[in-house]
Amino acid sequence: MKKGFISKILHCIMCTFENGSEMIYKSKLVKVVSFSVLGFCTGLCITWGTIVTLNKVDAHHAVGGYETAVLPEYDESLSSLLSEVEISSESVDTVVQNQPSKDESSVLTYQTYRVKSGDMIGFIADDFNITQDTIISVNNIRQSRLIQPGQYLKIPSMPGIIYAVKKSGETPASIAEKYEINAEKCALVNNLTVSSELAAGTSIFVPDAELDWATRQEINGDLFKKPLHARYWLSSPYGWRDSPFTSGKRTFHGGMDMAVAKGTPIYAALDGKVTATGYNATYGNYVIITHHSGYKTLYGHMSTITCKKGNFVYTNTMIGRVGSTGMSTGPHLHFTVYKNGKTVNPALLLN
Repeated sequence: MKKGFISKILHCIMCTFENGSEMIYKSKLVKVVSFSVLGFCTGLCITWGTIVTLNKVDAHHAVGGYETAVLPEYDESLSSLLSEVEISSESVDTVVQNQPSKDESSVLTYQTYRVKSGDMIGFIADDFNITQDTIISVNNIRQSRLIQPGQYLKIPSMPGIIYAVKKSGETPASIAEKYEINAEKCALVNNLTVSSELAAGTSIFVPDAELDWATRQEINGDLFKKPLHARYWLSSPYGWRDSPFTSGKRTFHGGMDMAVAKGTPIYAALDGKVTATGYNATYGNYVIITHHSGYKTLYGHMSTITCKKGNFVYTNTMIGRVGSTGMSTGPHLHFTVYKNGKTVNPALLLN
């Protein structure tokens, strides 16, 4: 009976689609939409009927095994073993709790920073609450003036420097003593003991340590003072150039030429000892001063020399006057800086 009733309803709906208003049902699009609605309603009815049927299933058929009223049998030795395991676990927890843990201030981590236009090492160091020495040392920067926008820098979580072990047998304790810092912190940061012996060439991070002033001044380009206190013209920089004496030939210029009036006073660029004075066909009257850290400076083409070999001179000591002796095209000072016997660009070191 229910089936016949539903059939009649469906027949009526179909008749409606067939004989309905000509304006509405003659459109194929309207027919498609109408059949879609009819299909959705039919599906909804079927789904509802299925849910009602499933709910009638007896949930009491979900049962377990053959339960009894007595305790299950078990091995007491296993129970003892479990108790021992629990006791052991507690013991381990106690040991872990009693173990000294690293303080956050002793954990060394690194992050990366990309240099922006206008950045200076000092400003970057201030932003990360570390020192200029830290950034210079960790990133092995040899000339701080040469950092470029877009360059990536490693930034450690604490101030300090990288130290390369000079001789096998050094320990965190001996290194800490050298830099006057805390030995325990030095060891902890590097996951070492205070007495751990290190091999030559090993690098460790020394927290709170600083570079020696000479190294810092060198890297920052502030190590040397200008040997001329008067205004001058840089007539020839350091590097390759067309030879002023042989047309068409390029030669390497190992210093910088500072053109100025004849007789202008020349001063030592850094404190040191005069180790040579004399005359040379190339440099004319010249002076060589030996400084610390493997540095030497040469002053050439002087008109007169006002110091002697063996004198200790300072940056305010006049050592001679500008001239044009030797191979020279006019009055100027030729200034050369040597580091461990090799020339370096003076412009990168002059303050």
